[in-house]
Amino acid sequence: MRTEDVLAALSTGLWSWDTASDMVTYDAEGARLLGLPAEPTVLSAAAARARFHPVDWNEIYGIIRLAIAEDTLAEARLRVMDGSRRVLRTVRSRCKPVVIPLPNGEQAIRLFGTMQEVAEPRPSTVVEGTSVTGDWRRSREAFLLDTGRALAEARSTTEVLRVAASLSMPGFSPDVLAVFSLSGESLRLIGHYRQSQAPEDVVRFETLPLDSESPAAEAVRTGRPVYLRTPEMYADRYPATWQHVRRFDLGSWAFVPLIVAGRTLGTWMAAFKHRVAFSPDERSVLTTVARMLAQALARAGVAESERELSLGLQRSMMPTTGPEIPGMTVAARYVPTGGGLQVGGDWYDMIPLPGGGTGPPGGRPGGRFALVIGDVQGHDVRAAGLMGQLRIALRAYASEGHRPDAVLSRASRFLSGLQHYSAGAGTERHAPGGPVPPTKFSEEAYTLAAPRFATCLYLEVDPDTGTLDIARAGHPDPVILTVDGTAVVRPTEGGLPLGIEADSDYPTTRLRLEPGETLMLCTDGLLETGGHDPDTGWARLRPILEKHSGDPLETLADALIQAVHGPTSHRTTGPLSDRREDDIALLLLARDPEPARTADDTAWRTALTVAQAEPERIGTVRRQLRELLHDWADGEQIDAAELMVSEMLTNVLVHTDGDALLVAEARGTQGGRRLRVEVADASDDLPHRRHPGELASSGRGLMLMEMLADAWGVDPRGEGKSIWFELHERERHERRRQEDERHEHRR
Repeated sequence: MRTEDVLAALSTGLWSWDTASDMVTYDAEGARLLGLPAEPTVLSAAAARARFHPVDWNEIYGIIRLAIAEDTLAEARLRVMDGSRRVLRTVRSRCKPVVIPLPNGEQAIRLFGTMQEVAEPRPSTVVEGTSVTGDWRRSREAFLLDTGRALAEARSTTEVLRVAASLSMPGFSPDVLAVFSLSGESLRLIGHYRQSQAPEDVVRFETLPLDSESPAAEAVRTGRPVYLRTPEMYADRYPATWQHVRRFDLGSWAFVPLIVAGRTLGTWMAAFKHRVAFSPDERSVLTTVARMLAQALARAGVAESERELSLGLQRSMMPTTGPEIPGMTVAARYVPTGGGLQVGGDWYDMIPLPGGGTGPPGGRPGGRFALVIGDVQGHDVRAAGLMGQLRIALRAYASEGHRPDAVLSRASRFLSGLQHYSAGAGTERHAPGGPVPPTKFSEEAYTLAAPRFATCLYLEVDPDTGTLDIARAGHPDPVILTVDGTAVVRPTEGGLPLGIEADSDYPTTRLRLEPGETLMLCTDGLLETGGHDPDTGWARLRPILEKHSGDPLETLADALIQAVHGPTSHRTTGPLSDRREDDIALLLLARDPEPARTADDTAWRTALTVAQAEPERIGTVRRQLRELLHDWADGEQIDAAELMVSEMLTNVLVHTDGDALLVAEARGTQGGRRLRVEVADASDDLPHRRHPGELASSGRGLMLMEMLADAWGVDPRGEGKSIWFELHERERHERRRQEDERHEHRR
């Protein structure tokens, strides 16, 4: 009997498909199964497609690709349709795909297969070892979508393994799941689920040599899945491993390699207590899940490496605040919010200085030290690299004993020269035959090589006296939190940011940190995070500083960071909410309070210099004086003090050739304080009281002081003079009563 007669007797047809010619050939039985006359037929791929349900035909391509990748047979169930789009029958097709190279370098696929009519089981029938059709396809698609979404949201290897352990596939849920990771020349078990055996049984599979006779190792070596439908298949192919596996009482196993971009990461195992046929539908689901799992593990590995790199950079570049300083406390915070590797250009440092204070040469704890805070332009790895180099240079210059202005001048020259060298390197190269033309940089490369600047504030501290010598390079001014809980910005002299000009001057400002006061240094990220500008950012932080006045320094630091990044930070969004977030560096320095204080002790004291070339600083002095007196009992006295200070400073700048030195001091408890403001200059000419006319533009200074001040005077000095006034704090009605009594006495 001929083979064709045997196949016809079994209602089995033959077919072939050549993708190069795109023609499909059927024998007589195959044509009959398609509802065509029972004779050999040749159809185009489009005509053949019209004979099948469109959903089934669309799955053929995926099944064929899977069979080619696994070097197995392609098997599918197809519903045959008539001309009225009614289902005639369901056929089962099995074929062997063969890849044929073409002369033009492309590839064609030839398929040779069989087609046989099958009877669909009733909906309530359960057939072990066969795939489930019908609605299971829709359930499978929903399952794959949910799995892909869950794996895409996993941020770490632990989360990926948790998702993998919770997989419940429609129609054939695995009873045991395991993930093996490739580590060198071995496989390491990194996750398993639903393993009810004793821990010592699991230990046997924690590490598998890559050359071992195990299905997991073979899947990695070959890059192809291993499907074991029965225990007999497992025992026959892997007898050495079977003696350890048979006690688990499982019926089928699938070992699918985890491959990403051609690189094998490990193996995913799905095992079943019942026997599974591993139909093309089931293999397709397993392969798709393995592909998504591999991509998720690769992403998680990259993210964890970046986090580890970020933490390593932070640990190496963000030093501790050093040893304890007698009489002072230091606290620091660094918050990377720039994204990417979570590193940026912000930094802080604490540097012991040689000699001075109570410490011997070499910077013993208790001697002078320097605090540095800065911000290199940018939020990328290059900014972090420049920050590291600049921080080392600053430490070197400070350790040599240079003053603050010299340290910043040298640092600016260093950064400018460093970037000039980096930008020039590679633009012109020399070869034996002569110079090579400059390289053409892309826009991205030019952005990376573009010069960067850095803002910086360098502070030299003498713990014995509380003296602060400050040099500032385009950085935000420091903030002083006084003993009475008032937070004020202390204006300081400043120069250009580092790296803009090779030779820049950075004048030094001397302040004194009184016992019990706290100094805050920060980068602009603390002020501007949340879409704020410097003014609105300061308005947000000032109440936090004053609220936590007197609290431990670590508590204050946490409160400031919480105000910017805490749960309630979204309630105080600034006017620039679309601005990119910035990194944050924060330094707090507190001078320990004296053991006992009386009502006559100094609550706060400030000293400022107004140069002839900087008359605009008069407005800064007025603003700072108003901030210091914000809780003064009588608001009219604040206006009077502001007016008198403006008059005194203006007279010095207009009528002398020197600078004006202002010293303001308040003593006493709230409600009974005494304010004394003194302005000194180098001129020996004493002011005289005059009676200016109505149109005169000057000459009213002493008259204002006599009217507004509780006491005032002019004191000659060895070189120059000092003009001063005093205001005594009291309630407004009490002040007006005294003024009325004074007017009556004059009458």
